[in-house]
Parts: sequence; structure tokens; C-alpha cells
Amino acid sequence: MKAPLSTEAMAVGYPGRRLIEGVDVVLGPGELVALIGVNGGGKSTLLHTLAGLHAPIAGKVRSFEEEIGSLSAVERARRLALVLTGRPAAGLMDVRTIVAMGRQPWTGHFGRLNDDDQKIIDGALRAVDVEHLVGRSLGELSDGEAQRVMIARALAQDTPIMLLDEPMAFLDLVNRVRLLRTLRQLAHDRQKAILLSTHDLQSALDLCDRVLLIHDRRLWNGTAAEAIRSGVLEALFSAEGLRFDPATRSFRAV
Repeated sequence: MKAPLSTEAMAVGYPGRRLIEGVDVVLGPGELVALIGVNGGGKSTLLHTLAGLHAPIAGKVRSFEEEIGSLSAVERARRLALVLTGRPAAGLMDVRTIVAMGRQPWTGHFGRLNDDDQKIIDGALRAVDVEHLVGRSLGELSDGEAQRVMIARALAQDTPIMLLDEPMAFLDLVNRVRLLRTLRQLAHDRQKAILLSTHDLQSALDLCDRVLLIHDRRLWNGTAAEAIRSGVLEALFSAEGLRFDPATRSFRAV
């Protein structure tokens, strides 16, 4: 089976500065994967490169064995939805209109929405529990509410791949866990390949199928249990003054 997203010997970063090297990873259908690393380690740059917004310094990014860079903008938008951190400049646009924008890759030049499009939009609003916000503008919402609306827009885009950059950054603990459970269910039930970056390591270890850890400019890849057994978690965060306790699956300040 062709992988929704894969890389081969990829390096990401900027001219004169490589952040991550030797990236060989496959994102398969039906799995939720967490991307973890310290600030400045290259998480956002890696996501942008996977999405085709940045060209890799070396190597290749493929979607269903086609290079991301060779796809048209429309074809790329039909395969991959990207949710960035922060609130977009949406003016007075209401929530339903914003979520409906996720259908643009599928609606043609005039952007007319048919009954099937409306059902997809309704499902996206319902999936992340923002139905009650449909009549409000994005500017009226809290940061957490706005972030959930942008995730709903990505769901409405109905792509086999979803990349999310810190989607839980503005959510409280209860809503972080709720969102992660929703994403896991979407990945499993709809056979989506979902990759998200997060600082909520505890929730990622508990709920994600795999974790990708950026450590020493390399990308470690494995299950939560393998990450705990290998000692890579403790090595990753020891320089930050934290000690990982495998027994409790938690960090403590040292």
C-alpha cells in the first residue's frame, strides 16, 4: 500500500543551518503520531517541509509515492490539511464560513457548496464541538475556541493527511485530552494519517499510536513504550533540568 506521507533521507532547515538530518519516516493511514522536541529544535520547520511549504535541504517528501513539490496547489490541498499555531486574520468572518473554506479544494472555481459539502461541514463542526459557535466571528472567540475552529476547517478539507502545529497550545487540560481523543478516533475510524506537534508529552504518550522525537538533530521513531524503554525521553529533556520517571511516565524537576 502506498503511504499517505513518507520521506527519504530528508534534511530540513535553512541555508547554512540544518535542524534535522536523515529523516526517514512513513505516516500510514489510521494512525495518530506526536512530534516532540524542545523549542527551536525544528518541529515547525519539519511540519512546513512535510506540507510542501519549504523545500527540504536534502532528500525527498512523497505523498502516495509522488513528490510533494511536484503536485499542483489544488492537488496538494486535496491530500493534506495543515493547521498552524495562532489565530489567522479572518476579520469579521463567521465560524461556519471559515470552516466551509476547507471545502475550497473540492468545490471548483465558483466555490458552490452542495448538500454533501454541507454535511461534511456539519460533521467537522460537530467533531470538535464548535457547533454552538457558528454564528460568531473568529475575533469574538477565545484562543482555544479559535484553534478548534481551525481544526474543524481542516477536517472539512477531508484529506487523507492532517498536520497540526501545536493544536493544543491554547487549551486547558480537559480540552487537550478531549481533542487528542477526537483526533485519535478520526485517524482510526476514517483511516487518516495525523501528525501533530505538542509539548503535552503526557497526553501524547497516553493517546498517540507513535511518537517522533527530535534529538541531536535526528528523528527518533517508535511507540510510547519503546520511547520509555530506550531512554531517549530522558536524554531529550535532561538538558532542560527535567528527569523522566518511567514508572509514573512523568517528568520531575531536578
